[in-house]
Amino acid sequence: MNAGLSAPQESREHSVYDYPRLDMEMAELAEAEAMFRFESGARAEVRAALGIECARLGGGVVLSMRDDPTGYWSKALGFGFAEPVTAELIKEICEFYRSRAVPMAVLQLAPWVLPTDWEQICAEHGLAAGPPWVKLVRDLPGWTRIPEPGLRVERVDEREARRWASVLMRGFGMPQGPLVEMAAAAVGRPGFHAYAIRFDGKVTASAGMYVDGDVAQLFGAATLPSHRRRGAQSALLRARIRDAWALGCRLMFAETAGEQAGAHNSSLHNMLKAGFERLYVRQNWTWQRSPAG
Repeated sequence: MNAGLSAPQESREHSVYDYPRLDMEMAELAEAEAMFRFESGARAEVRAALGIECARLGGGVVLSMRDDPTGYWSKALGFGFAEPVTAELIKEICEFYRSRAVPMAVLQLAPWVLPTDWEQICAEHGLAAGPPWVKLVRDLPGWTRIPEPGLRVERVDEREARRWASVLMRGFGMPQGPLVEMAAAAVGRPGFHAYAIRFDGKVTASAGMYVDGDVAQLFGAATLPSHRRRGAQSALLRARIRDAWALGCRLMFAETAGEQAGAHNSSLHNMLKAGFERLYVRQNWTWQRSPAG
């Protein structure tokens, strides 16, 4: 692995057609697989405590957390590739959540897989447009040298898994308890790579990556509020880029919240500085269980 050169100073906006069809599918499927393995891999008692049920359906994944204290973890994604998105498929997804007494869930669908009758489907199932996310990609073989991490980044093993998971959840403003146990269970499993930064011997920033073949998927990165604006997120990005390169990955995917008018998403700009490019904007669609059922 070569090292030393910083990422380019500017990043151009991509059209979805700039990448082969297979790569566009990978952008969605890599995220879906990482999320599926992350949630379904929790221990049985943790799944019971949170009401976790995960299923593969129509080529995508449906992730259900009945007792989610954050409203984040129930989501359906990866659809539109093995088979088309249809009214029947969306009905099946919504019935999955309804039958498990999930109060709300988010459907994350790539813009080009939406059918022509999507507006009608949304009206029928009460789907509402939520905040959009930006999907990003980094073409790893396109760079012969990789930026140095800057701050010291450590790889995390099972011995530090709970500490790593605790910082990850706290950094995102999520509670401790079963969610920490769910995240900690991913450390050491095939494909998952966990990273941390310490200050004064204590973990203050955590991040993850999931690798499947020649594709890497960034999986969470958070810094405790007391230690932000010190370069931790950029260092964690660079460390994962270097490792993905060393593992022979061809592409690295990530996603983050889109910027609304007047807003600034530092995660997005950190990724652009690290050589990522905007691939497309993906609309989130929120489903909520009706009071009657």
